[in-house]
Formats: sequence, C-alpha cells, structure tokens
Amino acid sequence: MHGVGRMVTRRAAQLVPVMIIATFVVFALVFLMPGDPAVTLAGDFATEERIMEIRALYGFDQPFIVQYGRWLWNALQFDLGHSLFSNEEVSTLILMRLPHTLLLVFYALILGAVTGIPLGILAATRQGTRLDKAITSLASLGVAVPNFWLGIILVSAFALDWRLFPATGAVSVFEDPLQAIYYATLPAVALSTNVTAVLTRQVRSALLEVLSAQYIRTLRAKGLRPQAVLWRHGLRNIAATILTVAGLQFNLLFSSAVIVESVYAVPGVGSLISYSALNKDFPVVQGVALVLVVLVICVNLLVDVFNSILDPRVAAST
Repeated sequence: MHGVGRMVTRRAAQLVPVMIIATFVVFALVFLMPGDPAVTLAGDFATEERIMEIRALYGFDQPFIVQYGRWLWNALQFDLGHSLFSNEEVSTLILMRLPHTLLLVFYALILGAVTGIPLGILAATRQGTRLDKAITSLASLGVAVPNFWLGIILVSAFALDWRLFPATGAVSVFEDPLQAIYYATLPAVALSTNVTAVLTRQVRSALLEVLSAQYIRTLRAKGLRPQAVLWRHGLRNIAATILTVAGLQFNLLFSSAVIVESVYAVPGVGSLISYSALNKDFPVVQGVALVLVVLVICVNLLVDVFNSILDPRVAAST
C-alpha cells in the first residue's frame, strides 16, 4: 500500500501542470471561436460605441493572457462567472445539469460492461466457432454505428411506435430515482453500444492472450478445471485491462453525450455546452469544458489507483 500511496502522491503532483495546460487550451480554443460575443449582446443594430462599451464591461478588450489569468484565478476560487445572456452563475447552471449527464454516462457504462464483458469472455472461450465470428462481427458493427443514428431509431421504435419509453425529457435523480432511470434508458442504450463493442473486442483479445500463456497450459496439464483456469487466472489477469478500457470509455462518453442529449432533449451539460457555443456564451462554454476536463483527469487518476491495487507492478513502475 505504501507504493500505491507514493504513486498517488506523484500523480496528484503531476496533475497541477496538466490542469494548467488543459485549462489554457480550453480557454484558448473558446477564445479563438468565430464571432464576437459583444456584437451578439449588443444586437444587430448597435452602434460601435455600444459594442466597445460592452467589450470593456466584460473585459473582452483586454489581452488574451490577462483574460485567461483572471478567469483561472476566479476558477480556483470556484467562481466560473455568469452567463452572458441569462446572467445566471455558470456554476449553478452546471450543477443543475451535471446530474443528468452523469446518470447517462454511468448508466451507459454499466450497460456496456454487463453486456460487453460476458460477450468478450464467450467469444474468447469459443475461439474460431460461428459464435465467436458472430460476436466479433456484431462488435465491429457496434463500433461503426453512430450514436445519434441509433438514438433516432430507438426513439422511432420504442417511444413512438411501441410507446414503451418516453421520447424526450428527463427527471432528476434526486426527485425520483426510478423515473430518472426510466427516462434515461433509451439515451443510455444509444450511448452504450460503442462501450459494449469496445469492451467485447478488448476482453476477447486480452483473454485469448492470457489463455495461450505457458503457465495456463501448465495448469491445464495438471488437471485444473477449465472454469477455475478461466475465473481464477484468466479474468484475474485481465482485470486491469478491463478497468483501463472502461475508464477510457467513461471519458469518451461525455463527448458522445453532447449529441445524444440533443436527440433526446436531455437537459444535461452536453446540450448546455452546444447551445452556449451556438450563442457565443463564452463563460458557460469555458465553465462546462473546465468541469469536464477535471472529471476526466480525476477518472484517470482513479483508474491508475485501482490498477495499482490490482497489479502492484504498476505502482512500482510509476
């Protein structure tokens, strides 16, 4: 455990420059977006004097590095500013919408894991059979199918035709957890297909490599039952791989959620950032992007910690 503690300390220290670089890139990309928010705020028929007044009011007339420094300092104090249009605090907007996105992401990750891992195990233990070929073909199809297209198909079939699930909207998990899960089912299924496909392929590949190792053949020669070989040695040795792939998919789900939330009219941070980007509401875009960057970095740190617990060699090598 001491090795894990030292690894966590080193990784936490490395997060500081990573966070600074990430926030700088986020701010720079938003800063380089086409359009002038001052012009948008002033209106189509505003005078040049009015536009200049708004630029000065919001600090848009200051150099880029000055704007970034002020934004970063305020962000360190948990002040993400105010929306240029609604004048609401950005942190309040994010806190209202983040639970919907987190529910979708976790729901999709769980669905992907409970289907992808067993399919990968089944394909690996039936290597070369028709079942293996069918599973790998479905996994390839799952990687290729766009989330938004599948989302539209699911709405058409399960919401409009069969009326089994709602087509749009969401319920807060804090108000009614069961209703929240019910409303989130279709978008979570649309999000989970890629997770299922990737986990299926990675689990199959990793498990085949482990099962073909010399020590596994030795265990089989000694008469150890196939189930014991699979569960005690095969899956145990690929646990770190499964965790790493799941962590990467968790991060990717946030980007996919932007489109899926728009299809299902889910009031999450994905729809918030897309709406704000279209309306050039820079403080909201920067705030949402910063929160997502922090979440991704924290998830990566947690994956490293759990990998170190599962395999102490990871902690020793970092």
